[in-house]
Amino acid sequence: MALHQFLLDVALAGVAGTVLLLAAAGALVLLTLRTRSAGGVGPRPGRRSRRVAQARDAYRYAGEVAVAAARAERTVRRRHDQWQQDHAALDAAWQDFDAADRAVRRLAAAATLPAPTTDRTPAEYADRERHLHRAAMAAYWRRELTVRQLTDALANRNGWDPRRHPVEQELALRAAIRDERYRQYRAVVERERGAWQAVESARTAARSLRAEAVAADALAWRLRRWRPRAADPVTAAGGGATAAIGATGWQPA
Repeated sequence: MALHQFLLDVALAGVAGTVLLLAAAGALVLLTLRTRSAGGVGPRPGRRSRRVAQARDAYRYAGEVAVAAARAERTVRRRHDQWQQDHAALDAAWQDFDAADRAVRRLAAAATLPAPTTDRTPAEYADRERHLHRAAMAAYWRRELTVRQLTDALANRNGWDPRRHPVEQELALRAAIRDERYRQYRAVVERERGAWQAVESARTAARSLRAEAVAADALAWRLRRWRPRAADPVTAAGGGATAAIGATGWQPA
């Protein structure tokens, strides 16, 4: 009987030890799982700081690119307006040249007719010179001649001959006006061409900045969960970027 009781006590002690061992092992496993689970909730403090800094930089850069893209669009509109003005000036310059050229051709056709004969006296030559100078002055005040052309006419040089018949003088004057109109037309052509090239350059820059803005917007969107909050001290350092984003109406997609 005593032996039986001893064996029973030994068996119960073994079972109790096994139960305690299993309980300890279960507690250890549960503790390990909780530790791993707690470690997977979020990054370590150092990693979180880096993420917040990346988000701050991404939002700041996105705001700066958005502002630059908006400025580029305004530049495109401004240069396009300038090109339209130059294009209108080009049409006007061509019409002025065409009118001057037609005047020369009409007068050249009339000059083929026999000119009335006049006495070639000093008084006649003086009248012809006065006529030439008055006609040149009138053309200058109409902005049909340059200062240099007027100076040459008044000095009777570079083809301005006061001894010619008034019809010939008028033809020479109209030819000089036509040449000046053509020079002005060519200058406007170059200006209009340069204005259009400026428009194309501005459009290329605007397209590049728009693409950069889209890429920066996408990056900011991916890092949106790490964007600093208003109460976060990091937000104070990035306040300028936030203001720039708000000024252009830009928000993450």
